[in-house]
Amino acid sequence: MKRTAPVSAPLSAAVAVCLAAGVLFTAGTASAREHPGSSHAGRDVYGTKTPYAPQGEPGHYQKAPKGFVPVFTENVARHGSRAMTDSGDGDAVLALLHKAQDQDALTGLGAQLGPQVRSLLAAASALGYGNLSARGAEEHRQTALRLEQRLPSLFAGIAARHEPIVVETSGVPRAVASADAFTGALASGDPALAGLIKAPVTDKNLLYFYKQPQNADYQAYVKSDPQLAEVLAGIDGDPRTAEAAYRVVARLCREDFAAALSAEEQVTFARSLYQLYSAAPDLSVEAPDVDLTPFLARRDAQWLAYLDDAEEFYQKGPAFSGRTITYRMAGVLLDDLLTQAEARADGSNGNGAVLRFTHAEEIEPLAALMGLPGSTEPADPAKPYAYGNNPWRGAEVSPMAANIQWDLFANTPSEGAPAAYLVRMLYNEKETAFTSSCKPVAKGSYFYALDELKHCLVHG
Repeated sequence: MKRTAPVSAPLSAAVAVCLAAGVLFTAGTASAREHPGSSHAGRDVYGTKTPYAPQGEPGHYQKAPKGFVPVFTENVARHGSRAMTDSGDGDAVLALLHKAQDQDALTGLGAQLGPQVRSLLAAASALGYGNLSARGAEEHRQTALRLEQRLPSLFAGIAARHEPIVVETSGVPRAVASADAFTGALASGDPALAGLIKAPVTDKNLLYFYKQPQNADYQAYVKSDPQLAEVLAGIDGDPRTAEAAYRVVARLCREDFAAALSAEEQVTFARSLYQLYSAAPDLSVEAPDVDLTPFLARRDAQWLAYLDDAEEFYQKGPAFSGRTITYRMAGVLLDDLLTQAEARADGSNGNGAVLRFTHAEEIEPLAALMGLPGSTEPADPAKPYAYGNNPWRGAEVSPMAANIQWDLFANTPSEGAPAAYLVRMLYNEKETAFTSSCKPVAKGSYFYALDELKHCLVHG
């Protein structure tokens, strides 16, 4: 049976210091205006490369209804912060800087950029392009420790009953390394769990589904869909893109040099610089002296972040009204969440936890399919996605180490009666309601009967 919610279209002190050092959470008036109360002050400049910050409040989670105790937990998590996947953007930035230097056209600020870019590239190369960074590993370690702290009786029970902790990944090294960091922290938090944590199993159909043959229609959509190409070309062609790109180049090079470049050269440089700018905080341990914030004015970083968010929104998120191509493939992952919870409830397996580690390409479609906060509104084809008309933000939907967690609770039934099971969902560690078609056990509660979810989370 296929399931999912119908949608309207869709710290320790050391960690706190590390996050502060990443220059990620300085409040910005623009982001505050567009989304009051957002806990991601960097949401408008770093996009899906935003390093992870938990959104829950320890000590403020709802208590389970009387008589219910946690018996199982499962998650789907994006890999943590990582290095850039290749040197392409750095090479493009250095090439233009070299051209400007040959013409003695660099400003004082521009002359400072090359060494910063080379340092960032050297750090990424030494780590391995695309690999999990020290910050990414710490994101998952701390998430695991908070999980244990939230559910101490569950993990005590897992240890006492010798229940397996199943680990599944996409098989990509950064996802495997994230799983290792997470499970290593679980074992360090409670050494009795160490022998219960199973070796990671690769499941590409579940956790790398967007690249599998059964989703060839999606791959064709990203590559050649005319509606997608048209809307992204229109967004990229907004005059503000060329204006921002010119300002970026003119900030670093003499005005006559900037003016002599084609608009395409300016945009290519600006977008490549932005990619480095947004990736640098993820390498804050490997490249602690790299700070690219002086080289992009905030308003230009905001616009370039919007261009990236638009691509993510249309390629992996809610996308167009009336089309489900970007997220219906996530049904396999939602089905597995339900299947694992049901299997624990009916006794067909005795797993204590199922932990999955994947990528933004899976988290974003799953969020849209489930109608999670920020992912409920597709764009009208006649009114393209913009920050002013849609709440979707990559920094909130799928930052580094983004995670969706389901906790299963059971009661102790009276003699002869079956046990009842409830599910609570956390999204980036914040208690989150299921879609409105699912009814909680009480108004305002974050607890849902498992049987209710089996019927309300239905997808075609």
